[in-house]
Parts: sequence; structure tokens; C-alpha cells
Amino acid sequence: MIETFTYEALPIRVRFGRGAVAEVGAEVARLGARRALVLTTPQQAGEGERIGKLIGENCAGVFPGATMHTPVEVTDKALDALKAADADCVVALGGGSTTGLGKALALRTGVPQLVIPTTYAGSEMTPILGETQEGRKTTIRSLDVLPEAVIYDVDLTLTLPAGLSATSGVNAIAHAVEALYARDRNPVISLMAEDGIRTLSSALPILIHEPANIEARTMALYGAWLCGCCLGAVGMALHHKLCHTLGGTFNLPHAETHTIVLPHAVAYNAPAAPEAMAAITRALGAPDAAQGLFDLVRALGVPRALSDIGMPADGIETAADLAVENPYWNPRPVTRDGIRDLIARAYSGERPVAAVPAEEAA
Repeated sequence: MIETFTYEALPIRVRFGRGAVAEVGAEVARLGARRALVLTTPQQAGEGERIGKLIGENCAGVFPGATMHTPVEVTDKALDALKAADADCVVALGGGSTTGLGKALALRTGVPQLVIPTTYAGSEMTPILGETQEGRKTTIRSLDVLPEAVIYDVDLTLTLPAGLSATSGVNAIAHAVEALYARDRNPVISLMAEDGIRTLSSALPILIHEPANIEARTMALYGAWLCGCCLGAVGMALHHKLCHTLGGTFNLPHAETHTIVLPHAVAYNAPAAPEAMAAITRALGAPDAAQGLFDLVRALGVPRALSDIGMPADGIETAADLAVENPYWNPRPVTRDGIRDLIARAYSGERPVAAVPAEEAA
């Protein structure tokens, strides 16, 4: 039975296909911009220069300083570069770090954004910005940060390393997973979520062994788009809150943090979201949602423990305190003891468990 729901489509233009980046100049012109500043990470500066040449005379230069978790001090430097170049548009090339920087600049100046993803982060499809200041990551949701246009070019993902393909892809899966049990979920997004999980979970194991497989790359990028749409359309819950807390507090790599935490967050919420768990198991072809996700991560050969990506052991208690500091919606009540146990298991890389804490069972 379909219950009453609300669905609101976001105003964003998408171009998808091999070689689509050749149209970047036309897309910049379509935004009405005359000077576009290209944003990249330091590692992708050379690719940013290539994009600048494709834009042609409307390119205002390249700012190659984007970094993970969108620290405000980096945004301030980019804002200075934007003003110095007299730019009236940004073209963000890369993953979540670059997309986040573009959103931060749009929030402060109102410049339109064109995003060219080279990973499966999905943030290009969302009106969500997470920024970090003094070790704390805060998140806002506003149409002011929603990119106006996105170019998905499969060819740009062919050089994405296998490990980063895996963690970036599981990060995208996390968006779809939480969309399935979101408070404002709806049938349209749930369909996209299940298909996104199915598509990515099928493509990622192939990419680990065949990183240049065009069909698998195409399916992975398509799945990432589906999952990004889910993230942009409905609210998130425990998993995203926890990953933002861990990443911002301990400066952990974003995609890897999502990859490690996801099976444990799903196990925590499983007793309160049976319909979502059924959809996840269908998409994965596994008998259990949390165990299926853990086995997927294991098969991909990427880190499964927070201790392996730089989190200190004494950070477990700190993270548990921060995770319950500000109340937020979740299908299952968020308790400190329950979250502390979740983080501890993710820290050590143990298999997830769905046992109900004593305080809830009483």
C-alpha cells in the first residue's frame, strides 16, 4: 500500500555520456557566465588546466586548492581567487572535496556552479553543504548551494584508482541506504535508491579487477547519479551524522569513513526499518542487509576498520559524546551506549551486529 507522500524535484540540469565534457564551454555559456573559475584538488590541477582550455576564452583560471571536509580557511582563499579573477561562475572538477568548495563559494557569492564529477560521491546532486571549522563539521541544506548543472563523463572516471572507486562507490550506496528509511522517504526515491544500490554493488567488484571496463564504469556512474539524487531529495539519518562527526573531528578520509561505518549503521537501524532492510537485501542479493554490505566491503579489499584510516583509540568515547550532542531524527532512538558500541565495532573492523541495547529492550 502506498502511503501519502511528498516528492519535490530539484532544479538541476544533467548531461551524461562518454565525451560529454567536450560540451563544458557550451554549458558555461548556457549559465550566462563570461568568466568561469575552475576548481580542483592539487592532485587534479593538470586536468583542471585541460578543462580550462575546453572552456576557452571564458576561463578565468584554475584554483587547485580544494581539500576534504571543506575547511573554511580554504574557502576563504578560494573566495579571494574568485574575486581576483573577476569570475562569475565556478566549474568544480573532481569529487566531494571540489564540489563542496564550489558550494561554499556559491553560498557566499551566489555564483552559478557547473560540476564535473570524477568520483562517485554524489554530492553534486544535492542542496547540502558540509563545512569544517576548528575541528567541527556542520551541515546546511539550502537551494543556494545546489549546482545548476552537472556533466557526467564516463571517460573521466577511467583513471580513478580501483580502491578509490570502491570507497567512493560505497559512499554513494550509503546515500541510497539512508533514503530508504528517511523520515520523508517516498516511492519515487525508494525506487531510485534500490536500483542505485543494485547497480553499484554489481559494478564495483568488476572495477576492482577491471578498472578500465567501460560498461562497469558507465553503470557505476549511473548508479552514483541515482544515489546522489536520493541524497538530494530526502533527509539523512544516523550514518551521515556519524560520518560527518568522525570525519570532521579526526580529519578522516571521507569515502573511507562512509565505507567502514555503513554496515554498522545499517545493523543499528535494522530493527526499526524492516522495509528498508528488505529493499537492501533485494538489491544486494544477500540474506541480511548489514552483513551483505560488510561482505561487499570485504570483497572490494578496502579498509574495514576506523583504526586503519587514522582514528585514535581514545576517539571512540569522544565521537560517541559528539554523536548524541545535538538530537536528530533516526528510525531507531540514538543512545550513547548504542552509538559507542557501533563506533567501537567500526574502529576494530568487527562484523556488524543488530542486537538491541539493554536500555531499549527494558
